Amino acid sequence: MKKSLILLLSLVCFATIQAQNSQYTVSSYQEAGNKAPNTHYIGEAYLNALVRANDTMDYNITKATFKANSTLDWHRHATPQVLIVVEGEGYYQERGKTPIRMKVGDVITCAKETEHWHASSKESDVTYLAIYGGDQPTVWTEVVSQAYYDSVAKTLQKN
Repeated sequence: MKKSLILLLSLVCFATIQAQNSQYTVSSYQEAGNKAPNTHYIGEAYLNALVRANDTMDYNITKATFKANSTLDWHRHATPQVLIVVEGEGYYQERGKTPIRMKVGDVITCAKETEHWHASSKESDVTYLAIYGGDQPTVWTEVVSQAYYDSVAKTLQKN
């Protein structure tokens, strides 16, 4: 009888723990994600959609990893975008402004409808979390050519 009671309590506890765990949606930003289709960028990129906008949440969070010597094209978003650099180094530029080198720990806020591009550096992969609003698509405006990327890399070259 005592063994049956202990077994029954153990099963109830296990079932309760399982039921509690099933109520959560858990993903990991540590996963590389899927290789991105090679449109609107040069090189190699991986995307991990961590959070997607829906009826109760109006923003997305995507982890993006660009291998060294890779770049996105010029683009803009209908909402502000925040980039949080979590690994490596890269480049960032808004139209009409001087490009900068972004590095681990940097948080870059780009105003809505601001044309910009971002990329890995020549020497390093870069990984960042991109936070942006809603379901409006990215508007791609101009190709960042390899020659332009190389000129920015030369300007921002580490001494």
